[in-house]
Amino acid sequence: MPTTLTLKNIPSDLYDRLKAAAQTYRRSLNSQAIVCLEASLKPTRITTAERLARISRLHAELSGTFDPRDIDAFKNEGRP
Repeated sequence: MPTTLTLKNIPSDLYDRLKAAAQTYRRSLNSQAIVCLEASLKPTRITTAERLARISRLHAELSGTFDPRDIDAFKNEGRP
């Protein structure tokens, strides 16, 4: 079911860009805002291989950064 959303305090430059884009694509401001929201909030699908590659890169960046004992100490800090 469609719902109404009111945006307040939109920066002038953002409003101008939205208005220009709406004119370019012959849309109303409302339609252009919906298109922009859909595009920015659409979930991106990645393959399993891409996900595993991201995990491997992150793991490599973080390896040696955290000591499990330090993590446990931080978790227990301030607890009775």
